Amino acid sequence: MKFNDVFVVDDDKIFHFIIKKLLVSNNINVEPEFFENGLQAIEGIKNKLDKEEAPPDLILLDINMPILDGWQFLEEFKAIKNRIQKEISIYIISSSDNTVDRNKANDFKDEIKDYYLKPITIDGLKSIFSA
Repeated sequence: MKFNDVFVVDDDKIFHFIIKKLLVSNNINVEPEFFENGLQAIEGIKNKLDKEEAPPDLILLDINMPILDGWQFLEEFKAIKNRIQKEISIYIISSSDNTVDRNKANDFKDEIKDYYLKPITIDGLKSIFSA
């Protein structure tokens, strides 16, 4: 699948920098939009829908963030999913290898494609963009 519009939802500015560098160095030609918490990302999606613009094709989502964390983002996303006319691929990229978090991801199996640990590898990023 070709991803054109990518949201990166993570409060870590270093992660934003790393993702940008990995995309460029691997010739993955996308211009991601960065959000520092789930609330900003949900508002970004709603804003696109209100303007009748296409929502993102791909969301790279952290779990642990201020204001609205990844799980809360996913709950909000489920609530607006019926307004979205296309499938959005969501991948969790988190530093949490906690069994509780991995099991909780199963509660969102209709929303989440996969769960990757930070730091994401080049192979992990390539597998997301070649899915």
